[in-house]
Amino acid sequence: MISKGEIGGILSEYDLSNLAIGTLGSHSALNIFKGAREEGIKTVCVCRETDAILYERFSLADDLILVKDFVEVLNEDVQEKLRHLNAILVPHGSFTAYLGTEQMTDNLHVPMFGNRELLCWEASREKQKQWLSKATLRLPKTFERPEEINGLTIAKLPGAQGGKGYFLSNSPESFYEKAEKMIRRGLLSRRDLSRIHLQEYILGVNVYPHYFSSIISDDVEFLGVDKRYESTIDAIGRIPAGEQLEMAISPTYTIVGNIPITLRESLLPEFIRIGDNLVKASKEIASPGIVGPFCLETIVTEKLEIYVFEISARIVAGTNVGIGTSPYAYLKYGESMYAGRRIALEIRRARKSKRLQDIVT
Repeated sequence: MISKGEIGGILSEYDLSNLAIGTLGSHSALNIFKGAREEGIKTVCVCRETDAILYERFSLADDLILVKDFVEVLNEDVQEKLRHLNAILVPHGSFTAYLGTEQMTDNLHVPMFGNRELLCWEASREKQKQWLSKATLRLPKTFERPEEINGLTIAKLPGAQGGKGYFLSNSPESFYEKAEKMIRRGLLSRRDLSRIHLQEYILGVNVYPHYFSSIISDDVEFLGVDKRYESTIDAIGRIPAGEQLEMAISPTYTIVGNIPITLRESLLPEFIRIGDNLVKASKEIASPGIVGPFCLETIVTEKLEIYVFEISARIVAGTNVGIGTSPYAYLKYGESMYAGRRIALEIRRARKSKRLQDIVT
C-alpha cells in the first residue's frame, strides 16, 4: 500500500491556493463537482471519451482528461496531469468496480480523500462482516455455501456491482437452477459462482442512510436517506401473477436510480447510534477510521428492527438524491448541503487549518 509519507510528500509540492477536486466521470461525479464549485474549489474529471457529452453539457468540470478506459488513470502520464493540477481524488463506486482495491491502494500515486485501507475492507464480504460485528450491529445470517441454504436467501456479488446478478433462492436446488439462468442471460459468469455471498433474506423495507465522518469537526453527521429503484424487481408487480408464473421470471436487482426517503423520527436515534458505532469500530481496524462519507445498506422490519447488510466506506450514488434538497443536511446546516458539497467543505476547512494530511491517504 502507498505510504502516508509518500502521499504527504506529493501534497507538500502542491500549490494549495490552486487546489482541485478530481474524480472519475461516473457514479456520483456531478454531485462531487457541484459541491466543489459551491465551495470555490476547481474540478478535474477523468472521463471516458464516450461519456464526455455529459460533463460538457453540465459544465461542472474545469478540466477534462479524456481516456478510453478508466484503468488508464493508473498510467503515469494521467497521474502526472492530476498532480500538476493539484488534484485530490474523491473515490466512488467506479473506482472499486473498474480499478480494483489493490490497484487503487498500491498504484494510484495521487492524494485521495478518505481512508484507502477501508476500501479494501469494503470490498471483502468477510472483512465487512468483521467490521459490522465489531460495531455490535444486528446482522442477517450468512451461508458459506449453497448447500447450507435452508430458507429465503439473496445471492450477491462482491464489490460495487450495482445489484447486477443478484437473485433469490430458497434451497440449494433453487440456487443452482437460478444461477444457471443468470449465466445464460449474461448477468453472471462461471467464475462469479465461487465469489457469491449468500445472506438470509430479511423481510422489510430497504433503507440506505448516508453519513459523513468529519476528522476536522470530530463528528459523525447524518446527511440523508434513499432507497433504490431496481430492475426488474420493481417492475414485476405490473405483471399479473398468472403471467408471472407462465413466464417463470427470475427478477434481478440492477439499480437504475434512487429515491429520497424521510424516515419516521423515532427511527433516527438508532440510525445515529449505528453510524457512531461504525466509525468507532473503523478507528480500531484501520486508523484513523472512516474519513468523509459512508453509507449503509439496511432493512427495517415491521417491528422496526434495523438489520445492517453492507457498508460503503465512500460516497454512494444514492447521495445524488440529496443534491440541494436533503432534509437532514438542511436541519444541520440550514443551507444547500449534500454529500458532494460536504466533501469539499471538509477539504476547504482542512486546508485552512493546515490539516490536509489528516484527511488524505
